[in-house]
Amino acid sequence: MAIKRTRATGRQVLSISGLLGLLICFLAPPGPAWGGEELDSIVAVVNKDVIVQSELEHQIALTTSEIQHRGAELPPHKDLEHQVLERMILKKLQLQKAEELGITIDDAALTDAISNIAARNGMTLEELQATMEAGGMSYEDFAADTRQQLIETRLQAQEVVKNISVTDQEIERFLAHNASELLERTDVRLSHILVAVPEGSPPETVKKAEAKAKDIVKRLRGGADFAQLAMRSSDGRQALEGGDLGWFPIGQVPSLAQEAARSLAKGKVTDPLRSPSGFHIIKVADIKGSQPKVVTQTHARHILVRTNEIVSDDDARTRLEQLRIRILGGDDFATLARGHSDDTGSALKGGDLGWLNPGDTVPEFEKAMNELQPSQVSEPFKSSFGWHIVQVVERRNQDTTEEIMRLKAREAVRARKADEAVDQWLRQLRDEAYVEIRLPGADEKDEPGQGAG
Repeated sequence: MAIKRTRATGRQVLSISGLLGLLICFLAPPGPAWGGEELDSIVAVVNKDVIVQSELEHQIALTTSEIQHRGAELPPHKDLEHQVLERMILKKLQLQKAEELGITIDDAALTDAISNIAARNGMTLEELQATMEAGGMSYEDFAADTRQQLIETRLQAQEVVKNISVTDQEIERFLAHNASELLERTDVRLSHILVAVPEGSPPETVKKAEAKAKDIVKRLRGGADFAQLAMRSSDGRQALEGGDLGWFPIGQVPSLAQEAARSLAKGKVTDPLRSPSGFHIIKVADIKGSQPKVVTQTHARHILVRTNEIVSDDDARTRLEQLRIRILGGDDFATLARGHSDDTGSALKGGDLGWLNPGDTVPEFEKAMNELQPSQVSEPFKSSFGWHIVQVVERRNQDTTEEIMRLKAREAVRARKADEAVDQWLRQLRDEAYVEIRLPGADEKDEPGQGAG
């Protein structure tokens, strides 16, 4: 259907949103490994390409900044070095594959992607550039890395994601077990267990409290009653109430529990969460979502005339004006659509677009359609697809909650399957490559087909 908008699904969306993490890396101050004289010894051979020490140190510095920004504990340097190098190898292999297949990202697509990143961070493109320059970062390097991310996304979409299908049975199974995850949460009811750690406690006391909290989580996930455990084991003020904290609007959840409140399924509990007062265990006891969404749907049909080197705007408008006169004079809309519409998808159905929800079509089309009463035919109007006339067949108010839930379930299942498929594809790509690791202390040389460590 030519006039309908498209929706991105699966890993493509996740990959684009993942660029925000890259932005955080670039805006973070460099670690010590970034500065000083670059070391150009080869640390890995990847097919016919190489990765040098200076590149590895640069990526380790970026990764270190990202981990510190999240407030997480850094792994031992050797482990971090290994993980970063493996990620660089996979990136190198994907870029090699993309080059082999002729996959590129033009400057317009790159600018659009970076503008979206800036907007999600509350900045214009110019403000993003200025912020990076003020932090001593290279915008050109950031743009180059962003282009690589987009190439990887397009490659994965072409080689893996496009082949993923979702069955009705998979949707039903997902909804049976995970429907609460799809609700647009408005309120959550939380329960809480605290294993207190007095201020200034020695490490042994902290470890003992953490072990107790982990044991409580294990028992809860094994089926133990939360309220009973809270009354017996919690040091929180609501212990005698079974740890019940009551209902919170989603925007007023305490900061410690925000992530759980927004993402944890109903009935699930968190791992122990550390704070200055001790270890906290949060349960999402109940969820309230948005009310059923009733929308006005429009059943419409149209005739499209595209413009080109031969057909001008005036030509297209004149042809549609003549067709409209014929329809108002009694000629059958469907017959004229079959013979004259350039929208081949709907022309075979007499121009019928079916039932349309708000936002399903481009703005120019929706505006013209919304101004019509049932049976009315619009004047010719132009959209990004060409020139149209549209007729509203009928309208109805429809509860689309179930439809929206099924669409979200399909997208969630597709994203999950895409992640698994991409991981498997990356392992295969790695297994089939020639990779030689030359880090000090490493002894790894992978011939194609032998696998990787």
